[in-house]
Amino acid sequence: MYKNLAAAFAAACLFSLSPSTSAQPLKAGFVYVTPITEAGWTRQHEEGRKAVDKALGASVKTTFVENVPEGADAERVIRDLAREGHTIIFTPSFGYMEPTLKVAQEFPDVKFESITGYKTAANVAVANARYYEGRYLAGVAAGRMTQSNLAGFVAGFPIPEVLQGINAFTLGMRSVNPRAQVKVVWLNTWFDPSKERDAAMALFNQNVDVIAFHTGSTAVMAAAQERGKMAVAYHSDMRKVAPDAQIIAVTHEWGAYYTARIKAVQQGQWQTGNVWGGVKEGMVRVGDFGPKVPKAVQAEVLAKQKDVASGKLHPFAGPITDNEGKLVVPAGQALSDAQILSMNYLVAGVQGKVIK
Repeated sequence: MYKNLAAAFAAACLFSLSPSTSAQPLKAGFVYVTPITEAGWTRQHEEGRKAVDKALGASVKTTFVENVPEGADAERVIRDLAREGHTIIFTPSFGYMEPTLKVAQEFPDVKFESITGYKTAANVAVANARYYEGRYLAGVAAGRMTQSNLAGFVAGFPIPEVLQGINAFTLGMRSVNPRAQVKVVWLNTWFDPSKERDAAMALFNQNVDVIAFHTGSTAVMAAAQERGKMAVAYHSDMRKVAPDAQIIAVTHEWGAYYTARIKAVQQGQWQTGNVWGGVKEGMVRVGDFGPKVPKAVQAEVLAKQKDVASGKLHPFAGPITDNEGKLVVPAGQALSDAQILSMNYLVAGVQGKVIK
């Protein structure tokens, strides 16, 4: 499903990044769902945009629009960028998928990249990262560090990507600490620092001593720092916000992908398709350990990261049971990409339900 475009991505990364001979720079637009903050989802995509500028220099002109809500506003902003002559437009938010597809029909000569989307068109490619690989590895660290055997998880929406993360984190914890449990709070928003903080505080009041999250701000990390608890940073390294609380960070790296895709347009080699890269491709990594994490735990996690990259370790290898007692992955088997992408359950060890 992903092989053709993944191969093209890899090949594009090998091409020379010398400036284009075109007199006019290629215009590339980026649409961000939240403000650009010090760390988080949007910050990582902004770092990706900056990497494009550094790699391609005067041959490209990048622009961005931040804090664009999903829905009608997104459609308007994407259309405006197309009208302004942007040759390629990146839309990194799941809720931008449908607006991107709609605008793409109106501008067949413009290339669109729906980041975290899953629907393609002749001029719309999709890309995502295997965040669950990093989540599993962070779970190993959390499983080693917890004293209460109870972790918290502040979650945005119950889409497959988030469920993958919760489940992989739980499986990682329980791989080294079978008694570990993960308590989930759903927010039904990607970015609301006040709600994120309140959810974290509520979890800490329920004997949670390590917390993870899938939301857009640093509020959960700040709450952990304030309460003297431990936390897993997501999207970015967040030690500036939580120097004592952070035990590990799951970071996303978009610079190489964005640069390769823009270079493909410049060379007339862009094609639609799907990319789903992870630790192996350098799109996801764990590290940035905090001061509380023993060297032995750090070494264990980094060794397992190498095993994920090589294919030796699969986070969703059986046996796996859901939290209602149903066997979902038999021993000796592992989930396929299609099964991971359609995940709609929580695994054993998760306290919570999938909100329909």
